Amino acid sequence: MLVLVLLAPVLSFFIVFNTIPTLWLLGLSFYNYSLTSGMPPEFVGFRNFFAILASKNAIWFDLSRTFTFVLCGVTLQTILGGLLGFLFWGSKNMPGRRIALTMLFAPMVLTPVATGTFFRFIYDPTFGILNYIARAGFGAGSIDFLGDPNLAFWAVLAVDCWMWTPFMTLMTLAALGSVPTAELEAAEIDRVPMWRRLPLVIWHHGKFILMLGILLRTIDSFKTLDLIIPMTKGGPGQNTRLVALELNKQAFESFNMGWSSAYAVLLLLISIAMTSVFIFVLNLRRRRESGS
Repeated sequence: MLVLVLLAPVLSFFIVFNTIPTLWLLGLSFYNYSLTSGMPPEFVGFRNFFAILASKNAIWFDLSRTFTFVLCGVTLQTILGGLLGFLFWGSKNMPGRRIALTMLFAPMVLTPVATGTFFRFIYDPTFGILNYIARAGFGAGSIDFLGDPNLAFWAVLAVDCWMWTPFMTLMTLAALGSVPTAELEAAEIDRVPMWRRLPLVIWHHGKFILMLGILLRTIDSFKTLDLIIPMTKGGPGQNTRLVALELNKQAFESFNMGWSSAYAVLLLLISIAMTSVFIFVLNLRRRRESGS
């Protein structure tokens, strides 16, 4: 009885703010319903889903651009975060280590809207600090980072990496902290080279935490929105238009609730599929060991 009393607030919060909205979203995806039409909802079955999948501009272009953003961003953040994690892990007696870690983790706690606005001014071709450095130090002309179709996507990706590499550094430090000291000392006594310690000792104990960090970053990067809006609003053209931006446009600008609900359901299914792949890869070695 006590367990039910203690769990009741959490379960109530989960049901009210998670389960009910999700079921409502799923039901609304089968209707043709717009808040601005003045017409009652019309049941159309799977027509919204078929219309989305049949339209190249509705989801396929946005998905390809989003997957590129996620793959490049998470890969760079994992590599840089891992290198920084090993750097701080191996320098526990370094003077100013705590201050350096505090400054390193600072971008992670900033709101994406503020970060996007801040970097929009940094990238500005007229008075931005990057263009000032380029003109003063290298004699280059003005570069429109957010207005050039060839640079805008990578400029936004660089900001995302600047903001979330500290998270992967934190996860790397947590993964390294889970490695037993006795095994590390034994490997050092046996003079096992680092390239052998990494898969046999460090990865064996820290893979769950590191893979969890990659999973969280993948899901969060897949729904990037508040960083895009203040920087480019999806432009120039459609070069930085991700799936979350199109969903926001249809739901909160066009008020096409039926279509946007179906779009959100498809994105939810994609997120569940990505999560399932991560969990399968994480448990693959355990299944092999149990099978053998």
